Amino acid sequence: MTSFLFWNLNKKPLQDIVASLAFRYEVDVLMLVECSIEPGVLLTTLNRDDGAAYYYAPSEKCEKVQVYARFLSEFVRPVEDEDRLTIRHLSLPGLTDILLAVTHFPGKMYLRDASQASACGKLLAEPIKTAESKIGHRRTLLVGDLNMNPFEDGVVSAFGLHGVMTRRIARRRGRTVLGKECPFFYNPMWGLFGDATPGPPGKYYNWRSEPVTLFWNMFDQVLIRPDLLPLFRNDDLKIVTSDGSTPLLTKGGLPNRRVASDHLPVFFQLAL
Repeated sequence: MTSFLFWNLNKKPLQDIVASLAFRYEVDVLMLVECSIEPGVLLTTLNRDDGAAYYYAPSEKCEKVQVYARFLSEFVRPVEDEDRLTIRHLSLPGLTDILLAVTHFPGKMYLRDASQASACGKLLAEPIKTAESKIGHRRTLLVGDLNMNPFEDGVVSAFGLHGVMTRRIARRRGRTVLGKECPFFYNPMWGLFGDATPGPPGKYYNWRSEPVTLFWNMFDQVLIRPDLLPLFRNDDLKIVTSDGSTPLLTKGGLPNRRVASDHLPVFFQLAL
């Protein structure tokens, strides 16, 4: 199994917690956004104990995403890089190769919902399709802080990410809309949303004094192309609430912004 962890650090110096999470979950690929920690500092912390060494896998253009891996950067080389998106060809010897897209999409402070939905196709969907054409397959994984919930237009629109909530729909691979082929992503984050789930109700909590407030949001997401579904189990996806010693939630069950970040990490595995 190849393990992945994504976390929005909210620009906090959380290298010790990041390292603890990496050790506890035996993370192979670590993806960070809003990370103000210098790569050298984080590498020193990640590699302070015995075990598999971590390497920094720099991007050509995307400074908003940092990627670290327990293998050389040549095995996770950039294919397409934008300001807020890096797409890597993860190709490990003897394992199934995939495309790994990691993003920190513009938030609602900068774009209204309609603008987010409009930009999603241009900034995410199109570069991913370009990378898939270059590599010659659609074994693609999209991970990141989308700053949108799974039900929002940019995520579900056929001209956006086209993320669907069930495997059965995703196995159809896509649909034709207005004469255009629109491939699906499967979005398993639906299954972690709400209080009838094994973990917290979401990944980001926001109380707003206005009539429409969701409180819990699922901005950080993992989306999977249908070709990768045989390699993914929903049970191998979880919202992380502790590094083993430091709780990432307050006693009231909210993300502990004082100790860690306002976002919770997400961990998952693929049988590559």
